[in-house]
Amino acid sequence: MMADMGMKMDMPWTAADVLFTFAMWAVMMVGMMAVSAAPVTLLFAGMHRARGAPRWPFVVFSFGAGYLLVWIGFSAGAALAQWALHRAAMLSPAMTTSSPRLGGAILIAAGVYQLTPFKGACLTHCRSPLGFLMSRWRDGTAGALRMGIAHGTYCLGCCWALMCVLFAVGVMNLVWVAAMAILVLVEKIAPAGALVARAAGVAMITAGALVWSTAL
Repeated sequence: MMADMGMKMDMPWTAADVLFTFAMWAVMMVGMMAVSAAPVTLLFAGMHRARGAPRWPFVVFSFGAGYLLVWIGFSAGAALAQWALHRAAMLSPAMTTSSPRLGGAILIAAGVYQLTPFKGACLTHCRSPLGFLMSRWRDGTAGALRMGIAHGTYCLGCCWALMCVLFAVGVMNLVWVAAMAILVLVEKIAPAGALVARAAGVAMITAGALVWSTAL
């Protein structure tokens, strides 16, 4: 599907093309974020089992569904952004920005975001979700869904800029997709994850400046 979309970059998109692009992003986001969400999901499941809650597997599924729902929403926005870039003739067949200035700006903006207090706060939440689970606990399937959405929103605040970097390095480039997934996982679970996030931000700003300079 990704290769087929690449071949259609010189043609106007139909509604089916937009739908396929959304599906591509949704599958990619679920695959990238499910691994990093596994620790908090397992923690949530363990707390439910310890409470002896009835039907706890369904409740845990609801929590996971709420989390993924947030990223599916992001996928819809990413697909629309990709469509807009295509209409503006700013997207290459490899699904990267064809403008070095735009590509550099995306990298610089993502790098700056990595250094902001908001990114730090969201990353702190993702690295230590126990406090969130204890303070915002909701019983039942509907409560688990709300908790999953809330946790997914923090995760989105932590990682959305990294996902946007794919527009600069290649949405179809599976090497970069894997690299971003690994970076997200390291940020969330490694002992020095917060430091890695800041180092990645500096690296992206530097890379963005170099890319921008090629357009001068």
